[in-house]
Parts: sequence; C-alpha cells; structure tokens
Amino acid sequence: MTALAAQAHDTWFEARPADGGRVQLALGTGNQFPIQETPIGAEYLVAQGCAVGARAPVRMKPLQTDEHALLLAPPRGALSCWVQSQPFDVTVPPDKVELYLREIRASDAVRQRWAGLQQQGLPWRERYVKHARIDLTAQPAPATAQPLGMDLLRLPDQPAPQIGGRVAAQVLRDGRPLADQAIEARHESSALGIWRRSDAEGHVDFPLPLPGRWVLRGVDLRPSPDDPQAWVSRFVTLAFDVGSPAAASQNGSSLTSDTRSNSQIAATPAISSEPPISTTRR
Repeated sequence: MTALAAQAHDTWFEARPADGGRVQLALGTGNQFPIQETPIGAEYLVAQGCAVGARAPVRMKPLQTDEHALLLAPPRGALSCWVQSQPFDVTVPPDKVELYLREIRASDAVRQRWAGLQQQGLPWRERYVKHARIDLTAQPAPATAQPLGMDLLRLPDQPAPQIGGRVAAQVLRDGRPLADQAIEARHESSALGIWRRSDAEGHVDFPLPLPGRWVLRGVDLRPSPDDPQAWVSRFVTLAFDVGSPAAASQNGSSLTSDTRSNSQIAATPAISSEPPISTTRR
C-alpha cells in the first residue's frame, strides 16, 4: 500500500451533524488538516470504539465509505472515540524522504541512520500504523480499556478548551508515556502549526488562540526491530473543538456543526507569535 507517498499523510476524525441531533464521524486521510482526501476501509481497523461514561467501550457502527472518508456512527453519550489500523507497508522514493522527515520533525538519530542507508544505496521501506482519536465533549475522556499502540489523551482535571486557553495532553505508546516525541498543534484555518516535544512523562502543552477545530498530530518513527534496513512508524492524531458562542450542542458534544472557522485573518499572526518557532506546512 502506498498511502504515505511524498508527505506525512495523517488520518483524523471529523464530526458531522446527523439526523435527530446526533453526529457522524468521518475518518479520512489527508495531506494537511482539515482536508480529508481518502478513506480507510472499515475492514482495515483492528481496534475501534468509544468511551461512554463509566461503561465498557462501545463499538461504532460503520455506515458507508465515500470518496474522502469512512463514516461511522458513535453511540449516544460518547465522550471520545478512537481507531487503530492494521499495519501497512510503503516504499518512499529517495527524493521524497527529506520532505517526509521534515513534516514529522524526525530526530537527528533517524536522519543519521537514513544517511547511512543511503550510502549503501538502500531504499526507504516502512511499515506504519494509523491511530486517531476525537474528543466529543469539553471534558477529557478516559483512555481505552486496552491501550492503543499510540495515543494522545487530554490530561484530566484541566479546563475545557477555550479561546485564549491552553490544551495539555499526554503521548502514550502501548499505554506508557512517550518522552521526546514531536507533536504539532494545527488549527483548521491556519497554514501554520505549533510544535512541541513531550517531556519525560509524555506531556505536551499548546496555546489555543482561535475557536473551531484543532488537531494534535505526531509520528513515532524508529528502526524496525525485525529488519535493520527498514523502519516502523505509528501515526497519531487527536481532534477536538475549542468552544465559541457558535458551538452547537450535539449528543453532549462541544464540536461545532460549522466545518470552518471564521478566524482565517486572525489565524496566522495569532499562531506565528507563539514561540519557539511555528512552521508552515506545504
């Protein structure tokens, strides 16, 4: 499968209004949030579900697959929903690897290892898994009963995401904190992203200068334990909404029914002023 191609193609959830005041979740892959371009088939999901209060996780019902996304129906009262895909293999052309590494803020160790493989004339071969989560309420939701391969969870006991506030999350790999992982926060109307690296407990923290849809994204890329000439990666996203007066209440959700923010003009200066450096993605 060649879904990775030239850039880091993330997979994320988008909440869409449905009949009866409910929501549908669109799971799609794209080059840059929030434009979904291709779906992941339901048959490729090895784990999926939603947290509903104190109950055991409840599976989502796949509805249909359109040109851009897989549509799923979450259960009523869902707090947070997630998926994990099966592994896929990809070979990236040598002239596209640098763009990919830049897109994910790859470590110096990864770059040095790739330089050594290039000197041997070896191709970039990678096996990757996609993980996506969406929070459907203003308050953080509990983790899955069984840890996902990669996860991003908003920290408990923090305020609901609001304009001018901040969001704190924890990066987890197999249920354990992942330190020094590059994570980017992206807003739906901005060409800029804000990068942070997780601390020793896997924690990252971002400002929220704009209302509307946000996504946190990251890729854990490392050498394959089974093949010294290949790589393994885990993509992860966390989608959530920053409240505004226009936010619609759907199924207990804080997500807006409007798919675009009206803050395009304010987005670039608001985000680019945040240190250390905000980067533009192509």
